[in-house]
Amino acid sequence: MIKRDAENKPKKIVTPVSPFSENDPTVAKLEVTLRPKKLSEYIGQKEAKKNLIVFIEATKKRKEPLEHILIHSPAGLGKTTLANIIANEIGVNIKTTSGPVLEKQGDLAALLTNLQEGDVLFIDEIHRLRPAVEEILYSAMEDFALDLMLGKGPSAKTMRLTLPKFTLIGATTKISMLSSPLRDRFGHNFKLNFYTVDEIKQIILRSAKILGCKVNDDAAEKLAKCSRQTPRIANRLLRRIRDFADYEGKTEVTYSLVESSLMALGVDALGLDETDRNLIRVVIEKFRGGPVGLNTLSAATSEEEATIEEVYEPFLMQLGFLERTPRGRIATENAYNHLGIKCLRTNENQTLSL
Repeated sequence: MIKRDAENKPKKIVTPVSPFSENDPTVAKLEVTLRPKKLSEYIGQKEAKKNLIVFIEATKKRKEPLEHILIHSPAGLGKTTLANIIANEIGVNIKTTSGPVLEKQGDLAALLTNLQEGDVLFIDEIHRLRPAVEEILYSAMEDFALDLMLGKGPSAKTMRLTLPKFTLIGATTKISMLSSPLRDRFGHNFKLNFYTVDEIKQIILRSAKILGCKVNDDAAEKLAKCSRQTPRIANRLLRRIRDFADYEGKTEVTYSLVESSLMALGVDALGLDETDRNLIRVVIEKFRGGPVGLNTLSAATSEEEATIEEVYEPFLMQLGFLERTPRGRIATENAYNHLGIKCLRTNENQTLSL
């Protein structure tokens, strides 16, 4: 918004950013500082780490670039962090972009032609690449060459540019949406699993040390159990609890402080927030426990279908609170018990609340 002062000169008004906003540059910078820089600092994913050490050391001995890597997992499990660690361990530069940003072939061509020998190109959400952009990746990944079409019609010509040997690291939350030709061109395929409570606890204690926040052992374990087995959520909750500690003038994060802070944030003992609980409650109270279709559930909860399917459902299904059937979503007996609602199972696919 532009405002004019007394001399009729335009004056720019800067809108302040809330300190609690995840889009706050300070928060974004803080998130980067919490990321480990080496594999030795990276907690969890033991199998992936063990294999990466072998592959990285082998390619360094041969003085060759690492083969292309595909990393897939649910959001928040450390795909971007791992890509940066790989580049750091090899000792090369990394250039980062995402699938939706690369709208034209020229966008990707500009990135590829600016790479140096051995560099890492990291493409987040690679499953969202446009088909035309994806096609020029094929020759770039296999032959380290870029095939471009100059002009249109009968006078069109093709030109091949030689590229430096590089490593492409692709990250995706939906590996099934990746085309087979692209998926098959990756030499390494790593799936990141959800973290154990003990691993999340270690991450919380490490992050607390970086933030200069003292967290006792019981508090860290309580917080780990409410973090959905996801480091990103654990770090976000830790920052919010640190806010409560600073507000109350506490020098140490204790179990009772974590408990009261999570209650204020609407997060229960299993890590469910109000939206999660509302989703289950709607299935139980409005649709007698299901089955209910995704479209209907979306309309009843005022949430987008994609948000329900990608954000809320996976964790609820992992806890055993929700089931997907050909007829729709069904709330399980565990969901009733968690919400304290008595239920009567009338048949295999229907549960009635009492």
